[in-house]
Amino acid sequence: MTNREIIALNDRYLFPLYPRAPIAIVRGEGCRVWDADGREFLDFFSSTVVTSLGHAHPAVTRAIVAQAGKILHVSNLHHSEPQAVLAEALCTHSFADRVFFCNSGAEANEAAVKLARKFGADFGDGRFEVLTATGSFHGRTLAMITATGQEKVRRGFQPLPEGFRYFPYGDLDALAAAVGPHTIAIMLEPVQGEGGVVVPPAGYLEGVRDLCERRDLLLIYDEVQTGMGRLGTLFGYEQSGVAPDVMTLAKGLGTGVPIGAMLANARVAKAFTAGAHASTFGGNALACAAAVAVVRTLLDEEVIENCRTQGECLRTRLAALKSSCRRIGEIRGAGLLVGVEIDGPGGAVVDACRERGLLINCTAEKVLRFAPPLVVTADEIDRAVDIVAEVLRA
Repeated sequence: MTNREIIALNDRYLFPLYPRAPIAIVRGEGCRVWDADGREFLDFFSSTVVTSLGHAHPAVTRAIVAQAGKILHVSNLHHSEPQAVLAEALCTHSFADRVFFCNSGAEANEAAVKLARKFGADFGDGRFEVLTATGSFHGRTLAMITATGQEKVRRGFQPLPEGFRYFPYGDLDALAAAVGPHTIAIMLEPVQGEGGVVVPPAGYLEGVRDLCERRDLLLIYDEVQTGMGRLGTLFGYEQSGVAPDVMTLAKGLGTGVPIGAMLANARVAKAFTAGAHASTFGGNALACAAAVAVVRTLLDEEVIENCRTQGECLRTRLAALKSSCRRIGEIRGAGLLVGVEIDGPGGAVVDACRERGLLINCTAEKVLRFAPPLVVTADEIDRAVDIVAEVLRA
């Protein structure tokens, strides 16, 4: 089928919920993808920051094929080897003692909020309120659009679940003032992705942790976008040295295979006992086998070091471009999650880059987001920045 034929079918039968670009991606390899008409693109968006190891990574492909030849799915009423091995790997290399598997980032965040509320009911004097940051994004379920600190995603869906309030991201005094008698947890992203690639000020996460200790609150990190090597360490929180009580993962965990995870330390995890929460497909054998291959590759193949090196290369190239292009404002981010603020709406820039063979996206209306696979090369970064320069100077 051609681009035109695939787009026509989508337009006829799918809900028009996404502002889709006029291309149909049919194949990928590393940082490159091809559309149905055979045109090649550099994927510097990693298909919504998902394909952490790029497209069709050999280790992940082998794991998927091998698992598919054994069994695709095992009920959570029975044990599954891929699920057990993945849980061990995630706990061994993080602060966590327990893992719950699900299918997406929104489900992982739902599980984190439910765990916090259950902990509050059982051990926290009945406290239930979760504070989240303005500009945050935590998912599209009803509870998670309520948790999300962006009014535009909540509009039209009232009444919303109770028990969420917001604080300004990066302001410790305002956060301390927001804590109330019913507050049980603070939930935030170590770096805000959808909010415009916003990095908190130095010492902020340490201050949040200290506040949690002093006010007997749980700290929940939403690492759906920042986890799995994206910021240059396996988990984003490692860069501050501030461990949470609960953490969520998704996007890069399966590098394209849908899987989410909610991790917690032993003190908090004890609130979830049999029957408190569940997922039919969570911990699916195929998804877990793929994620095991992702974790092992991240740990064994110097991919994270490449993320740090190429992330610095990308920011250096963009900074050089800024010196000769007035349209560029602040450049921010960490690892291979980089935001470039420009002087107006970014949609037209994204479209023009795509026409020249580069896929990026725009968030917070005027922040170009660069999140290539962690296996990106210096040559690919040079080509991508050259395309952005052509567009911004046109």
